[in-house]
Amino acid sequence: MKSYPALLALPLLIFSDLALAQKLQPDIPYVEAGHERQVLDVYTPVGSAKQTLPVMFWIHGGGWQVGDKGDVGLKPKVLTERGFIFVSTNYRLLPGVTMDVLIRDVAKALGWVRGNIARFGGDPERIFVGGHSAGAQLAALICIDDRYLKEENVSFDALKGCVPVDGDTYDIPKIITTAELRQQLYGDQLPSFGHRQKFGNDPKKHVDFSAVTHVAKDKGIPPFLILYFPGNPDTRAQAGCLEETLKESGIPVEAFGKWDSNHSRLNDDLGKAGDPATQKLYGFLDRVTGKKG
Repeated sequence: MKSYPALLALPLLIFSDLALAQKLQPDIPYVEAGHERQVLDVYTPVGSAKQTLPVMFWIHGGGWQVGDKGDVGLKPKVLTERGFIFVSTNYRLLPGVTMDVLIRDVAKALGWVRGNIARFGGDPERIFVGGHSAGAQLAALICIDDRYLKEENVSFDALKGCVPVDGDTYDIPKIITTAELRQQLYGDQLPSFGHRQKFGNDPKKHVDFSAVTHVAKDKGIPPFLILYFPGNPDTRAQAGCLEETLKESGIPVEAFGKWDSNHSRLNDDLGKAGDPATQKLYGFLDRVTGKKG
């Protein structure tokens, strides 16, 4: 496991509110002398250094082309209040790199967390992985296709749960077929750089980058909580496909659709009081970590 002593010299920011102060160490490189986007943020509750807390590793969305690790909403605040370390990562983007390189950036970031989070009070053996939209595809894939984390010497034993939020690409051939059938039937305009192109414009790559392809029993795949907006037929269908595939292999999974929402709000509202998707998230985390009350 790699360690990066240089991170100790990074600036420390403290955000305070009436409930709790959070510590943020921003822009920590997870690759030595790497690209400017190969950085991550670590949020910790004040006073956590002597504890061993579970970790939420978060992957932002943005169609694999835009987005930033700072787009986390209330999640760092509410999860540090509940005794978690929260890590949000950047990664290089399309079309500057190919999809396989982008996925490996995320795996490298998680490998850094596995090797270094203990110095922040985090437990390297209790890591949850979550993400929204494109980040949901990335989260599901690295928690199911163990090749990427094996390259970083990370075992699935360290992963305790996965929370993909409103992804539409767990089964990439299906979403490509759906879009192209709509174009044939209704004349919908297909994007020039849509899913077919983003995932390599090669049917074999489309299958290989699909999380459902790699689901199998006895791999150590962690439990899943799949959150989605049922008003979008694509994310609803993809959530159902991933849920069914996991169930068939005996992997614990729950899918929850929040109707009064949309693709962005579902993610943005996580952490709000009374939000049903948030309650599902808290219940999942409490159940897996064994938290009572």
